[in-house]
Amino acid sequence: MKPIAIGELSRQAAVKVPTIRFYEERGLLPRASRTEGNRRTYGAADVRRLRFIRHARELGFEIEDIRALLDLAEQPERPCGEVDAIAHRHLADIDDRIARLAGLRAEVQAMLDECSRGRVRECRIVEVLADHGKCLHEEH
Repeated sequence: MKPIAIGELSRQAAVKVPTIRFYEERGLLPRASRTEGNRRTYGAADVRRLRFIRHARELGFEIEDIRALLDLAEQPERPCGEVDAIAHRHLADIDDRIARLAGLRAEVQAMLDECSRGRVRECRIVEVLADHGKCLHEEH
């Protein structure tokens, strides 16, 4: 594969150009080679690496975990225990977020169930939100 420009890398990996620069600045993507005209050039390995990063981000992995996974991927003979640990930790975070979202959903559903559907001054949703905000403010 001949070297490609950043726009072509963006197209092939389905990642915006500013995102590519961001990943370079964070060290997830190696600094690009430069032409005599100082334009960035990339190769097939950069396309694969950027697709890996994009997919990991789509799955919600944090930048530091992606960095660790990329480092581990460059050592294919190592046992996969560290990779598994990162994935298990991420799954636990997802389960925690799901539990919190379920709690939020239940609270909003309860507000809707209690709504009298009358006028705003009688609205249970506004009342609950106002009371809850007051309680939170007093705790801090």
